[in-house]
Amino acid sequence: MRGIGRVLVAVYGVLALAAVGRSFVQIASKFDEAPLAYALSALAAVVYVVATVALIRSGRGWYRVAWLTIAFEFAGVIVVGGLSIVEPSLFPHDTVWSRFGHGYLFIPLVLPVLGMWWLATHRPVPAEREADAA
Repeated sequence: MRGIGRVLVAVYGVLALAAVGRSFVQIASKFDEAPLAYALSALAAVVYVVATVALIRSGRGWYRVAWLTIAFEFAGVIVVGGLSIVEPSLFPHDTVWSRFGHGYLFIPLVLPVLGMWWLATHRPVPAEREADAA
């Protein structure tokens, strides 16, 4: 992986660390105040960790995992982001995806779009082509 792919993995890695840290502190210290929001923060953390690993790994299986996690992330940002604006009472405390990632400079909204673009333009080489190239 080179160029923008490395940057993408680095940003996913940083976001994974931030989401894991945030959700751990939220769940450990005040889960009873906003269980839905904090559970969603933990879910986002898991998604970012899996997406980071899937982007680093090679092969068609990991490529599919990357697509699934990044598409799920995008759907989560859109749904949670929209609900947090339309029905803010559902989220008395922010999640990673609240207001489309407002607390993270909207990176959670932009990152999956860039991730899906990168995946679409960097498909893995089919196994038979790999054998021919060797």
